[in-house]
Amino acid sequence: MYAKVFLQAGKEQVVKRLHPWVFSGAIAKTEGQPDDGDIVEVCDKKGNYLATGHFYKGSITIKIFSYEQVTVDEDFWYKKLNNAYELRKNIHLDAHTTCYRLVHGEGDGFPGLILDYYQQVIVFQAHTIGMWREKEKIVNALKRVYENGLVAIYDKSAETLPDEFSKTVSNTYLFSEGDTDYILPHSVLENGHKFLIDWVTGQKTGFFLDQRDNRTLLAKYARNKRVLNAFCYSGGFSIYALQAGAEWVHSVDVSKKAIELVNQNVVANFGEVDNHKAYVEDVMGFLKQNDQIYDLIVLDPPAYAKSIAKRHQAVQGYKRLNIEGIKRLAKGGILFTFSCSQVVDRELFYNTIVSAALEVGRQVRVLHQLTQGADHPVNLFHPEGSYLKGLVLFVE
Repeated sequence: MYAKVFLQAGKEQVVKRLHPWVFSGAIAKTEGQPDDGDIVEVCDKKGNYLATGHFYKGSITIKIFSYEQVTVDEDFWYKKLNNAYELRKNIHLDAHTTCYRLVHGEGDGFPGLILDYYQQVIVFQAHTIGMWREKEKIVNALKRVYENGLVAIYDKSAETLPDEFSKTVSNTYLFSEGDTDYILPHSVLENGHKFLIDWVTGQKTGFFLDQRDNRTLLAKYARNKRVLNAFCYSGGFSIYALQAGAEWVHSVDVSKKAIELVNQNVVANFGEVDNHKAYVEDVMGFLKQNDQIYDLIVLDPPAYAKSIAKRHQAVQGYKRLNIEGIKRLAKGGILFTFSCSQVVDRELFYNTIVSAALEVGRQVRVLHQLTQGADHPVNLFHPEGSYLKGLVLFVE
């Protein structure tokens, strides 16, 4: 039924250890002529079945989504989606949180696919052409999982597909009930806090869901503190800090649209307040030119490196940023610092922060080591899925 890909002798061990990627160098031959996005079966050199996945003519040639021979139809995707949904019911679904990640790529057995849920709306974001081509079956399966509880499913894959495909794809609604204009900006709750979501023009799928648990932790430190939320986007950490009783909060982002969203979210939660100020500025420039001292600083930059070739440059960027952040902290201040660059692993990030603290010359203690929330699970056999690293530091 599907084309077959045969691995070189010995290369089947990686698949048997349940890592979901097959690299081009592991392939001995193919049977049939699979094209980008086609479903293929992976076999050992002798022809024994190993797994099923999507094919792509690149370094990572196959991304595996099943270790059983299956017919990849709507029922197949429904079972996998229902498993993901049941996990979220165990960890997040309640009246106080109406947004979460339903599918986190390899972490849920869907390599190349992100599905984020925002109060009856799902944003579909494919990173592989194979997953994008499954969208009709996945949309139908999602309607079954939510038992007609969805009002829209929006495809936001144009920014994330490989270049040769993204140019031919437009972001659009895959499903909607009636006129879709009324739902933007769309209001959701996260731990009782209100946030306005714009998945059409916003970053990623509209919100940074992976920081939920870390925002909750920050609230425990924010009371009576002078807080800086740098690279704030829509103000997640800012809202939690204000709700927790921060003395005042500064939110900084280079994006004017992001700052508009921060201000809207502040009003949605607190009305007009005088203890929050938002700045449309480059964060490094703001830190260097502003002599304000803070009790609590959040540094949550976008990925500084998306390839190994950019890793050294990224490390230097993280070091410079954290040097300036530490300088702006009062004695006894708290720093929440993050990296979402997958190619900068946890140890390298830690050592980079050590280097920054040494250059500033202040004593620093680690209070917490952070990662992404539980709705962004990591496949035990695919450690690459653990992309978010964070440290909470006490700076003397």
